[in-house]
Amino acid sequence: MNLIKTYKATPEPTLRRLPRYVHLLNKLRLDGLTEVSSTIIANEMNLDPTQVRKDIEYTGVTGKPKTGYNIEELIKGIKGFLSWNKINDAFIAGVGSLGTAMLGYTRFKEYGLNYVAAFDNDQMKIGTKVHNVPIFSIDKIPDLAKKMKIKIGVITVPAFAAQTVADHMIAGGIKAIWNFAPIQIKLPENVVLENAQLTQSLAVLTRRLFEID
Repeated sequence: MNLIKTYKATPEPTLRRLPRYVHLLNKLRLDGLTEVSSTIIANEMNLDPTQVRKDIEYTGVTGKPKTGYNIEELIKGIKGFLSWNKINDAFIAGVGSLGTAMLGYTRFKEYGLNYVAAFDNDQMKIGTKVHNVPIFSIDKIPDLAKKMKIKIGVITVPAFAAQTVADHMIAGGIKAIWNFAPIQIKLPENVVLENAQLTQSLAVLTRRLFEID
């Protein structure tokens, strides 16, 4: 595989498209293809071929004239660029319906995310396990995060508790937070925050449905 070491900052739209490329490439591989051009990828995803090439350039993978990219190498290159080729242990706070569902989604490990502990304030849940992941009290996050050297935290608690949970995670040295609570939490500049706002996505869906109905 031809890899070029790169330190360019990656635009967020590119980061959001790269997983879509992986899904498409896996499909093409199952269809028996071994090589793919940026034009084919662009046509399948309704993008411009130039944009596809620019996105892939960030990963350091290079194609060949006329034949394009080797699919296996491109999948491997994108996964490596996204750190999906190594396991990142993570904490999840909030073991309600959403948190339980996320703990049960085993394919997260394919993307390098491995839940090693869950946290909740419900005394009936503390000390038990969900999908074989132990549940601890919320206030145990800082100490356990330090001991286990956890860098990723996932928040699925109600909005009113999200900031407190985030503060615990920061105190434990967690450097990246995936927030599912419908609230903007405040974090230091050196902590990565990704808000997964389900209500915003639903708002777009229902409004678009109304507009075409």
